[in-house]
Amino acid sequence: MERIRGTGRAPTPLKLQIEQANRQIRVLISQLDGTVDRIKQRDATIFRGVVTSLAKHDAQHAAVYANELTEVRKMGKLVTQAQLALEQISLRLGTITDLGEIATTLAPAVSVIRSMKDDLRVALPEADREIGEISGLLSSVLVDASSTGGISLNFDVANEDAQKVIEEAAAVAEQRMKESFPEIPLSVVSEREEEGDLSA
Repeated sequence: MERIRGTGRAPTPLKLQIEQANRQIRVLISQLDGTVDRIKQRDATIFRGVVTSLAKHDAQHAAVYANELTEVRKMGKLVTQAQLALEQISLRLGTITDLGEIATTLAPAVSVIRSMKDDLRVALPEADREIGEISGLLSSVLVDASSTGGISLNFDVANEDAQKVIEEAAAVAEQRMKESFPEIPLSVVSEREEEGDLSA
C-alpha cells in the first residue's frame, strides 16, 4: 500500500524547479543551434570571398576576408562549446532522483553556466535574461537542497567537475569545427603570417 501511495505522490518543489531549469536550458540549446546555423552561412559567404579574391590574385582582400573568417570561426567554436556543455548539464539534470544527487549534479552545473555566461552573452545577447534565470534557479535549488537535506557542498570538486565538462565540450567543438568548416587556403595563411612579421 505504501509503495502505491509513493508512486502517486506529486513531485517535490525542488524536482519541479529542476525540470523548469532543464526546460529553459533546452530552449537555450535550441537558440544556440540557430546561432550555429547563422554562423555557418556567414562563414560560407566570407569563405567564398577568400576564394574569389585568390582567383583574382588579390592577396590583400583575401587576407582581409581570412581575418574576418578567423573571428567568425572563433565565435562558432565558442557557441558550439557552450551548446555541448549545456547538453551535458541537461542530461545530468534529467537523471537526478534524490537530494544527494542534487548536490553533486547541480554544483558543477551552476559553475559551468557561470563560467560560460559572458561568452553566451556575446554569442546570444537576446538570451541574457534566460541565462541569468537558469543560473539563479539552479543556485536556489542547490541552496534549498543543501539546507533541507543537510548536505555539505564541496565546491572544489564541483569546480573540477565543471572544468572537465568545459574541456570535453571544447575538444568536441574543435573536432566539429574541423569537420564542418573548410580550411583557409594556405596561400592566405602564409600571407597573413608575413603581414604579422612585418608589423612585429
